[in-house]
Amino acid sequence: MSRPQGALRQIWMVSREYGALAGAGGVKDVVPQLAQTLARWNGRSVHVVLPCYGFMDPEARGFQLLSDPLQDEGVLRFDVDLNYSSQERREQVRVWKAVKNRVHLYLIEAQRFSEKQSVYTYTEAEEKKASWKKAGEGHYDYFAMNILLQKASLDLMMILRVRPDVIHCHDGHTAVLPALIAEHPGIRHYFRDTGTVVTIHNAGKGYHQEVADLEFAKECTGLPMRVVVSSRLGLSFDPFLAAAGTAVMNTVSGNYARELQESSDDELTGWLGQTLLKRGVLLEGVTNGIDPEECSPKDHEKSGIAAPYDPLDVSSLSGKKLCKQAMLDLVARGRVVPGVERSGYLDPDPSVPLLTFIGRLSEQKGVDVLIGALTEMLAADRGFSFLLLGSGGRTEEIALANLAEKRENLGRVCILRGFSPALANKIYAAGDFFLIPSQYEPCGLTDFMAQLFGNLPVVHRVGGLVKVIHGRTGFSYGEQTAAALCSVIRQALSVYRTDKETLHRMQAQAVQTILDRHTWDTVSKKYLKLYKKARAVRVLQVQTTDQTI
Repeated sequence: MSRPQGALRQIWMVSREYGALAGAGGVKDVVPQLAQTLARWNGRSVHVVLPCYGFMDPEARGFQLLSDPLQDEGVLRFDVDLNYSSQERREQVRVWKAVKNRVHLYLIEAQRFSEKQSVYTYTEAEEKKASWKKAGEGHYDYFAMNILLQKASLDLMMILRVRPDVIHCHDGHTAVLPALIAEHPGIRHYFRDTGTVVTIHNAGKGYHQEVADLEFAKECTGLPMRVVVSSRLGLSFDPFLAAAGTAVMNTVSGNYARELQESSDDELTGWLGQTLLKRGVLLEGVTNGIDPEECSPKDHEKSGIAAPYDPLDVSSLSGKKLCKQAMLDLVARGRVVPGVERSGYLDPDPSVPLLTFIGRLSEQKGVDVLIGALTEMLAADRGFSFLLLGSGGRTEEIALANLAEKRENLGRVCILRGFSPALANKIYAAGDFFLIPSQYEPCGLTDFMAQLFGNLPVVHRVGGLVKVIHGRTGFSYGEQTAAALCSVIRQALSVYRTDKETLHRMQAQAVQTILDRHTWDTVSKKYLKLYKKARAVRVLQVQTTDQTI
């Protein structure tokens, strides 16, 4: 008999990223902030499972190996089925555990994870040891890694004899888990009261974690071939389609959900959104939140910036000017910036408006449009400077470095290749305008971060970036062209140069809008509704199955 529907007390999440433990994209910020917010409620138990990668030192971070609940002494070890097409096989795992900010964290230790030095791609150090592990390329066994994590997570829950109210699966890396529950007999009955939610953080091509070898997908997952075949997008098994019909599915903004299921923009996903719609899956849209305390210039020591200030208090913005001066001094001619490679430098004049960019250098992030707009703007207007922090495609990196090192741009453009959270905060605090020319953007968190530091975003009006309100909390443009980006940059520069009162009002409005609408305290309530819906869907599925039998 299913237990009655009531308060959600046991919430589990499965993810490949989690804050400072393991990060590569926005998922690293979303998962811990959502989990910690949900865990604040007395009586609610929140658990997150992720891999123990080779770059982690669990013991140094306060984790302990989990004991075997069936033995008085001894470390918990268990085998996970992970067959290949022509070989039945198992992989042994151990589990590390810690409780941080009321969240129970579990690291799945296995050889497959331990040999990886980055979350999703090979590193230069790995390439030096084995030339076929090309730096920047994805792990060859990405699919097996994902399935091992999901199977081990379910095995762990059963070993610990916990039956979650809901399991929240983050992105394609964990989206097969609802199908594992629905199709594996023993697992299906154990989790008969457990709802599942799958969040699509990025539906772009290359983010689905699909696999073309259907026989391998069948053997590795243990799913029936009928499920594997019915979960194809094009010719490949797609984890998101495997979740369709068994889980409640959402993406990370309402507008991105509409783009995927109601517009031709879904072509960028390989038509995932509209394929889901044809199968009766309507994607929910829940815009990501942010914890303002994690990006607060009021606590300058925690943020690592030069001076405190508050964008809601115009009288305190002299602190932001000090932060700008400190950043300009750091990237002035002849200075060395630790931890990054630098091209170009900036003249240390704080009166000049500073445009900034932080992010991955890729086509999705609109870097081609950015380079075109900067080339035009630098030739036409000598009254601004540009500072970038990021890494990515070699072509983009070279083009930006060449732009910074042109004789006529010296002192006006500085490119920092690499990434450092501390350095990013300094740039957020120093900048006047933050450029986000993304081709598509499921939600966007950097616009929130920039706004909290009083750095007004200039965004392509797409996906989750529509939350930036033109002329009120930032600036936006519609057509994805260098000319359109140039036009809106000119508008922003004009406000900076001629109307400081409007500029300061926009800075305050941007922060206040986040506090009113986009904190995790507000957003978590929307996820709780999804969780309750998922529980109800699961109960209905079980009842339907029982009646069929």
